[in-house]
Amino acid sequence: MRSKVVLGRMLKNRQARYGMIAFVALVLLAYVGPFVGPYDWTDKDFLSFLVPPGGDHWWGTTTIGQDMYALTLRGMQKSIVIGVLTALIATTLAAIVGAFAGYFGGWIDKALMWGVDLLLVLPSFLVIAIISPRLKESSWLWFVVLLAVFTWMITSRVVRSMTLSLREREYVQAAVYMGIPRWKIILKHIVPNLSSLLIIDYTLNVSGAVIGEAALSFFGFGIQPPEVSLGTLIAEGARNATGYPWLFAFPAGLLVLLVLSINLIGDGLRDALDPGSNS
Repeated sequence: MRSKVVLGRMLKNRQARYGMIAFVALVLLAYVGPFVGPYDWTDKDFLSFLVPPGGDHWWGTTTIGQDMYALTLRGMQKSIVIGVLTALIATTLAAIVGAFAGYFGGWIDKALMWGVDLLLVLPSFLVIAIISPRLKESSWLWFVVLLAVFTWMITSRVVRSMTLSLREREYVQAAVYMGIPRWKIILKHIVPNLSSLLIIDYTLNVSGAVIGEAALSFFGFGIQPPEVSLGTLIAEGARNATGYPWLFAFPAGLLVLLVLSINLIGDGLRDALDPGSNS
């Protein structure tokens, strides 16, 4: 019932509605679009180097004859997957660490919060820049883990403070008297009551991870060849942005639209889940 109310309020919010439409359209473009185009992202047309948009190459070609339409959609696929997985790991970590620290208190709270404080003071960009090149031969999923490790700490502190209040509620105390294991109380009674915060955090983490991946890949610390992402394509296109603008414009434009749509959805979710909202 509550999900229907939230969805109804989301649909009444014009910006959230536009954000959902745009995000769905971009996901369909990323995953259905390649089947419509005449070229695969790995294909090279040796008779068409740096051809402007038009003809068989709808979005032009690269310096080595790759089709920009297929290449950009492949990059957007990778960016979306990285954003979704990074946000999932980060929000899960924030929920578990924050809830366990707030519920148990004592030395467990101190140890977990010490770890959170340590990660907060570490320069995340520098650490990823140092570690990432050493993982060039490994799966790109390690890059997702690196991004997620430096994303969850602030939310975990918010979760902890909310758990300190929730653990005193009657239904939690009743579960304790019934002898239910503490970890079950956390997962079944504490975390579900933090769902509003976690849903919003997850949505915002997706856009943050997409931007973070693009920034790191732009400087060569993210996705490594032969794979591509919007960040790697923007980095390549930036070198020729004035002479061959399509190399930069399409990946940069899709990145802006993708992040904007996710942020609009996040803002709409925040308003829809806020009991005091008039939307």
